[in-house]
Amino acid sequence: MGADVQRGPEIWLRGPVAVPEPGPQYPAHPQAGARRYSWVGTHGGAGVSTLAAVYGGHDCGRDWPGPQDPASVLLVGRTHAAGLAAVLRAVEVFRLGEAPPGLDLDAVVLVADAPGRLPRPLEKKVRLIEPLIDVYRVPWVPDWRLGDLGGTPPRETEALARLTGAAARRR
Repeated sequence: MGADVQRGPEIWLRGPVAVPEPGPQYPAHPQAGARRYSWVGTHGGAGVSTLAAVYGGHDCGRDWPGPQDPASVLLVGRTHAAGLAAVLRAVEVFRLGEAPPGLDLDAVVLVADAPGRLPRPLEKKVRLIEPLIDVYRVPWVPDWRLGDLGGTPPRETEALARLTGAAARRR
C-alpha cells in the first residue's frame, strides 16, 4: 500500500456475526426529535416560566432538574446587575463540577430587564459570561409582561427558537 493512501481503523469481531435482514433497516427519513431542556433560574424573577411556555421545555424554577427532567440545562438570568452576578455564580458551579451529576450546561439565556440598550457597565458583565458559554439574549417583550405569551417569539431570538425546537413547533 502506498504512503499516500489513508487507512481506516482496524475492526475485529469475535464470535458469530448476524446477517442483516434484507430490506431497509431504518426509516427512509429518520428524524431526530428536538433536544429537551430544563430551564433553571439563577435568581427569582428570571423569567423561567415565561421562557418554558414560549420555547417549550421543563420549568425547574430555581431548582436543579430532577431525575425525570431533561439533563440539558439552560440557565436563565435577567440583565440587571444582580441577575448577571447570579448567572456568573451558577456558571461557576458547573465549571467547578459542583452541579448535580449528570447535568449538562448547554447555554445561558439572558432576559432583558427593561426596554432599550444595556448600560455599558452591564454590557461589560455580559462580556464576562460570553467567553465561558453560549449566550442567548431575549429582548424586552411588552406582551409577555401583560401575560400574552402567544404569537411567535421575537425575531431576535431565532437562534434560541432553533436550539429549543420552538421554531419547528410553530410552523
